[in-house]
Amino acid sequence: MIVDWPDALMGFGAGVTVSVLYFAGLAGSVRVALRSSRPAAVLLPSAVLRIGLLLAVGWLVTDGATRVWASAGYGVAFFLVRFLATLLARQPCPEDV
Repeated sequence: MIVDWPDALMGFGAGVTVSVLYFAGLAGSVRVALRSSRPAAVLLPSAVLRIGLLLAVGWLVTDGATRVWASAGYGVAFFLVRFLATLLARQPCPEDV
């Protein structure tokens, strides 16, 4: 099996960028929703926007899912950023300590 490294790295780079935006948007919308009297009105549109962005960029980067190595890099990047985001979310806030 031959790995197409340029495609894999392009997918990984785009995946990291979009995933960071995805989880930053999630953190921001959760903070706003916690202060809102109607959190669903904040979280639902935010989820639609974030998921749509993630899928649209993934579709463009992987050329309609035909570039297998770009798809693999994109997926690996998402799960790596997700792992790091959950690690950061578990850290106690300075005001909690």
